[in-house]
Amino acid sequence: QVQLVESGGGLVQAGESLRLSCAASGMIFSIGVMGWYRQAPGKQRELVADITSGGTTNYADSVKGRFTISRDKNTIYLQMNNLKPEDTAVYSCMARLPIKPYWGQGTQVTVSS
Repeated sequence: QVQLVESGGGLVQAGESLRLSCAASGMIFSIGVMGWYRQAPGKQRELVADITSGGTTNYADSVKGRFTISRDKNTIYLQMNNLKPEDTAVYSCMARLPIKPYWGQGTQVTVSS
């Protein structure tokens, strides 16, 4: 079992920044890729960014150049700069283990225009 605790969401204006954090506990020795996904109202969940245990990163085209994912052991961060209204969504942390992925409870990010 893995537990994921997220923090850092909130309400900001367009152009501002937020930093999300996700700390994993439990069977952390089994964690491989960790990442952030988001789901906006009426839309499917989509990958925002992920990072391997070795530090290789992957980003959605819509956030490249604005968002940066980083990892310190089993905590990951998502630095979000120049936020846009279309970034409004519930952001969820994911940790992938050999058996299955685990998910955090989600944190709301709202960007006003």
